[in-house]
Amino acid sequence: VQLQASGGGYMQAGGSLTLSCAASERTFSTYTVGWFRQAPGKEREFVAAVRWSGGSTYYADYTDSVKGRFTIFRDNAKNTVYLRMNSLMPEDTAVYYCAAGTVRTTTPTAANYDYWGQGTLVTVSS
Repeated sequence: VQLQASGGGYMQAGGSLTLSCAASERTFSTYTVGWFRQAPGKEREFVAAVRWSGGSTYYADYTDSVKGRFTIFRDNAKNTVYLRMNSLMPEDTAVYYCAAGTVRTTTPTAANYDYWGQGTLVTVSS
């Protein structure tokens, strides 16, 4: 499965962006999909995940958490998963990656994902 992440860009704090992760195969609809991000000089971290059915989602819960500001959802008919990001903060600046795996749960563990997109850069200014 090839994944294409897009939608990144430059945004002022408080603004919104929606990232897209498009897959090359229809079997994508059976995969759990996650979004991760990596800020300059930092480790990659989990952001959110959605099960294949779209009925179960899981968000990272850490300081300045994305929970409550970000929403992950999918459109299996379009082989695409989205990450809607509201109330952006400078701390959200990072390269955002989408990943897909056959794991049947919404896992925050990167090793559980088999396929990765190339990343899309999000820059949030204060």
